[in-house]
Amino acid sequence: MLHESERATMAPEDERYIGHIIADVARLLRTVCDRRVRRIGLTRAQWLAVTRLHRRPGLSQSEVADLLEVEKATACRLLDRLESKKWIERRPDKNDRRVKRIYLTPRANRVHASVWPIAESTVNEALEEISVDERRQLLDMMLRMKSKLQLLAGHEEAGAEVAEDDSPVEPSETMAV
Repeated sequence: MLHESERATMAPEDERYIGHIIADVARLLRTVCDRRVRRIGLTRAQWLAVTRLHRRPGLSQSEVADLLEVEKATACRLLDRLESKKWIERRPDKNDRRVKRIYLTPRANRVHASVWPIAESTVNEALEEISVDERRQLLDMMLRMKSKLQLLAGHEEAGAEVAEDDSPVEPSETMAV
């Protein structure tokens, strides 16, 4: 629990408010990466979709929309464009014939292979001034924060309240430091 004096230094109107800084860093990473991948002819929506589907093959269109934080119709149009480029294929779900599962094609995997070094170098450049130990600490803290937010998001979707002492779930994803 934060003391009142600590809370005052973290007010939302403060330019050093951690919530604003986290959002700014994420936005700037996307902006720099967008500019770099645009040089190879990709839009943000395309590279984000390819990256998400590479990490999680077999998503449904609804799941893709959720991960991209867009409406289902928007995701459907994006997936239509990716399908016309022969970057994805839609396969029927084994348990529900109404659902189509989305998989990258070999062509899209080659696109991902060209995008990933760009994304990786962008992150590495952003972290240049941060030591290996600081990177590990930052990663550990961000993973704990992500786990807590995933827990909160799950509880909010279920309409349940979250106790202050809920422990974070161990994250399944890691990032190299």
